[in-house]
Amino acid sequence: MKFTSMIAVAALAAGGAAAQELPDQLAWTAYDTGSAGYNQAVAIGAALQNATGTSLRVLPGKNDVSRTEPLRQGKVDFSATGVGGSFMAQEGVFAFGAKNWGPQKVRVLLANNGGTVGLSVGVAGDIGVENYSDLKGKRVAWVKGAPALNVNSTAYLAYGGLTWDDVERVEFGGFGDSWKGLTNNQVDAAFASTNSGLAYEAAAGPRGLTWPPIDPDNAEGLAAMRDVAPFFTAMTATVGAAIDGGPGAPTASYAYPVLTAMDTQDEDLVYAMTKAMVELFPEYKDKAPGINGWALEMQNFEWVAPYHAGAVRYFKEVGVWTDAAEAHNTKLIAKQEALGAAWEELKAEDPEDWEAAWAVKRKEALKAGGFAIVF
Repeated sequence: MKFTSMIAVAALAAGGAAAQELPDQLAWTAYDTGSAGYNQAVAIGAALQNATGTSLRVLPGKNDVSRTEPLRQGKVDFSATGVGGSFMAQEGVFAFGAKNWGPQKVRVLLANNGGTVGLSVGVAGDIGVENYSDLKGKRVAWVKGAPALNVNSTAYLAYGGLTWDDVERVEFGGFGDSWKGLTNNQVDAAFASTNSGLAYEAAAGPRGLTWPPIDPDNAEGLAAMRDVAPFFTAMTATVGAAIDGGPGAPTASYAYPVLTAMDTQDEDLVYAMTKAMVELFPEYKDKAPGINGWALEMQNFEWVAPYHAGAVRYFKEVGVWTDAAEAHNTKLIAKQEALGAAWEELKAEDPEDWEAAWAVKRKEALKAGGFAIVF
């Protein structure tokens, strides 16, 4: 049965518009196999297949670049990514500041704001680390081509009053490799969602796993953390490795995964995908750890990256899109336009030191447009 028949009544109630039909096949990129993002994408794909007959192909990507490259090339329709493939891609920073990249006009469909899953630096349980400040001199994972993971680890180090100069940086080619490295005693700490399958493996391994606390009352530590990564919020994780069944772990989090498309993606397809994600939620609810944060009532329509016009159309139909959300979205799109224009101007100038020139050009464009400068 096609999804169209399931939502016809809802579509008519929303103004009589004909329901949009999903194609027979869709493709997403997501995090590595075993990650929370990948597991959730697979569960959503199963719900789509059962309800609509649409087959969802999920391509795992080791880092932000490998997840975003197929998206910008049009080889996949959407990407279930994190702040790297959304916020940092939009900003044109870190790997996305390279000359062959630049600021990307990414758009959000939905985001998982679960509120029960932490996004944290897990630490091997056999080295006596109780607080992030105790990581001084220890081995911390750095994932090549994954600015989101690395900025997040940097933020946790900052909370503990540390920088990368205070720890031993151990490089890995992908997220999964970094966690296998923790289990295999190649590294002592790595970043992940608390419900990542690889975190569960580490917790069950010979070294065990701990999540040092983030104290919501530690104003100085939180300020240092947010100076690096402003999207973090202190919270208590109740779902995850070495957490399940207990009182919860005080840590920090942000929206993850985030379902994105390029701004050029077909509006009708985005509308249909957004509608399917929302209205099939009961079919994939509880089917993977942390997946319930995709619920419509959990959405933050004033986040750090703008929503796609197709998603906005659906949100307007169901009456959850506000004037404040519209104003915020318009400003974020203007920010993307300003960054894109600055990038094209710099390409015409063709400076010898691209990295240094873009850093200056980018900040000038943000300042001129009245936008906050984070990086």
